[in-house]
Amino acid sequence: MNLQNPNISTDRPIIRQLDEAAINRIAAGEVVERPASAVKELIENALDAGATRITVDIADGGKTLIRITDDGCGMTGDDLPLAVARHATSKIDGSDLLDIHSFGFRGEALASLGSVGRLTITSRAKGADAAQISVVGGRIGPVKPAGLTRGTVVELRDLFFATPARLKFLRSDRAELQAIVDVVRRLAMAEPFVGFTLNEVSEGNARCLFRADPQSGDLFDALHGRLASVLGADFTENALRIDIEREGLRLTGYAALPTYSRGSSAQQYVFVNGRPVQDRLLLGALRVAYFDFLSRDRHPAAVLNLIADPQRVDVNVHPAKAEVRFREPEAARSLIISGLRHALAGAGHRASTTVANETLAAIKPEAPLQRQWAWSAPPTPSHSSLAAAFSAQAPAMAPPTGFAEMPSARLAQSEPVEEAVVHHPLGAARAQVHENYIIAQTADGVVIVDQHAAHERLVYERLKRQSVENGIARQALLIPEIVELSVSDASRLLEIAADLEALGLVVEPFGGAAVAVREVPAILGQVNAGALLRDVLDELADAGQSHLVRAKIDAVLSRMACHGSVRSGRQMRAEEMNALLREMEATPHSGQCNHGRPTYVELKLADIERLFGRT
Repeated sequence: MNLQNPNISTDRPIIRQLDEAAINRIAAGEVVERPASAVKELIENALDAGATRITVDIADGGKTLIRITDDGCGMTGDDLPLAVARHATSKIDGSDLLDIHSFGFRGEALASLGSVGRLTITSRAKGADAAQISVVGGRIGPVKPAGLTRGTVVELRDLFFATPARLKFLRSDRAELQAIVDVVRRLAMAEPFVGFTLNEVSEGNARCLFRADPQSGDLFDALHGRLASVLGADFTENALRIDIEREGLRLTGYAALPTYSRGSSAQQYVFVNGRPVQDRLLLGALRVAYFDFLSRDRHPAAVLNLIADPQRVDVNVHPAKAEVRFREPEAARSLIISGLRHALAGAGHRASTTVANETLAAIKPEAPLQRQWAWSAPPTPSHSSLAAAFSAQAPAMAPPTGFAEMPSARLAQSEPVEEAVVHHPLGAARAQVHENYIIAQTADGVVIVDQHAAHERLVYERLKRQSVENGIARQALLIPEIVELSVSDASRLLEIAADLEALGLVVEPFGGAAVAVREVPAILGQVNAGALLRDVLDELADAGQSHLVRAKIDAVLSRMACHGSVRSGRQMRAEEMNALLREMEATPHSGQCNHGRPTYVELKLADIERLFGRT
């Protein structure tokens, strides 16, 4: 039975010009996806106006009220009708869409918001009187006089009242509010010199959800202070300063140590010229920079800003401006990877302070139960009863036992350690306990080293260095393996054939859409070439570049390092322990093992004394 397609009509369709209200509502569907989108657009307008303090008031997750108050340059009464008109903006003149230095530039946000909600703008420019204009469901009202000292107040009520179908697709008030908090946090990190306040308004009461005061100092001092208030002191204490410039691109910000990894990518913030973006190219580069230091289920934490000439980056490729396109994407990607790896290498053996904090929390004794007793004055004890009590509490005298004679510990050195050795970052080895943990004394604390994890990292770094210096040995296949691919996949694979060859994988065209694998990295042993190439293509499609072959080689080197390192249970001499500590201090990335776990824990003497109530 043949059924006619309902979208195909025998009548000739008529082309119509949509009215302005319909055009605005269609545009609003792209610009204003949810209340958080409206907050983002309005805050960006305030930043473009030069605001130094921005206050956001929200009710019902932004569904019934969004109010943005700023102290920017403001607008005059003559500016207001143009401000709510489509494609009217003060940001650009339209002559060059690649020379954009502001957050906004399309002139769509206010018109879109006014078409789907009840929008009121009150503003005052310097030297002019305050004025107000309202837009309800796309209908623009007259300009009226108003009272305002400076800046602009934009109030949006009943979002999507003119398009009630959109309301059904919004999430709960709590979920929408959380999305707004995330938007404000991201913009606060982008502009550390601007103060931000987010309030939840309910029945006339305001509850502060987020506050970030303006920071002072240079860019890095201001950003450091802002990140401490937004992400917490743990992040800033364990973050490395990033400042690298190459090929006209500059990367600034902070990236956390590998041992400060997270269970999700929630603490990954990337900006381009100060604009928050969710760009696959940049986030993929961030993952690649850490891939040799973290296990698959852990994610790095970082706040990075890539600064580029506006002519080299296109921000007009996404309706919400959440993605960008670079003229030289490989240069941007390479800068992030090399910049982060250089910073991580410069950190040496350093591990995050959160490791020590978690250790102290684990060994902290539980507080004794507090019982409520009826108090009465105790009777005064006699002198003889006091003497008997003191005698009973005195410790029993036992023959002196040296640390080396204890069954679970092995003495590192019986003679006093030289003061210079103690002042090394990881101190001097004092003992080995449970045949796996080295106890070292530093100038101001104690270091506990996992000997197997530490030596595993040292051997791994040594093997990687040797593979780079000597090259990767290749194994020629007796019969080349022919892999059939699509034309586009074969083309993409052959584009990176030189990079694959440097890693020991030799791929050549074999006519049509087929490729021939002639050599493979010898260290990988038996390889399913077809599966390997398809995995490489999947990574190319996802991240734009593949590090799969390198990762597989490093995984083999990691296993070799694991089997070739000092095993748990082996007793070590004092000179071996100290040699291990000195090599850790000289080897980059030795603060974490091959799987991202810490290789040592450092406890400060003040923290240890606090555990015993000596402070």
